[in-house]
Amino acid sequence: MTKDQIIKRNLDLLNEFMKIAFDQPDILNKIPKEAELVILPENDPELYKANFKIKQSLEKKGKKFVVVRMRKPERVPPPDIELAQVASEKRSQPLT
Repeated sequence: MTKDQIIKRNLDLLNEFMKIAFDQPDILNKIPKEAELVILPENDPELYKANFKIKQSLEKKGKKFVVVRMRKPERVPPPDIELAQVASEKRSQPLT
């Protein structure tokens, strides 16, 4: 996995974490202002491994950090979209 892929996947993961935090703002109170956030995605082994290395690096440097373990949401396939008739057209003709 490239550095750019790690960054993109972490941004997607952070976005999901922030959605949860928006619904449950008390979560943010558990994160000290000076701490770094390390998210370990339980269902993405590659990103988990990359982020675990970051966690280990922070430990070695003696930095304060918070670890969040969560699952990445599963991707929902895009819906099938069917063109509907315009209101001014006759309704008796089925769409093909």
